[in-house]
Amino acid sequence: MTKPLQIFMEYKVDQTKIEEYEGAMKEIISTLPDYEAKNIQWYVAEDQPHLYVEMYEVPTTSHYQVLKKLRRSKEHPVFSAIVPYINGGVEKIHCWAFQRKE
Repeated sequence: MTKPLQIFMEYKVDQTKIEEYEGAMKEIISTLPDYEAKNIQWYVAEDQPHLYVEMYEVPTTSHYQVLKKLRRSKEHPVFSAIVPYINGGVEKIHCWAFQRKE
């Protein structure tokens, strides 16, 4: 049985677009489970202005690869909604997958 992967996504949001970004994130968070994401968490940094982090688990590396591509897409009808609010656009949406160590 494979262990789920922990996904981290990190990016900075334009300070003048926080409200629009946070509104768009509500739909993204409700859409992520359609891609088998679980344990979805969303944070804003306390010590770095406008830095946001998303964490969630996916069952396989394939799920991660698909979600990474879709989340960094300008075409996806839901996920692309935050792109205009990210400092530097999709190029600055950083994604990593981690395997839990026992």
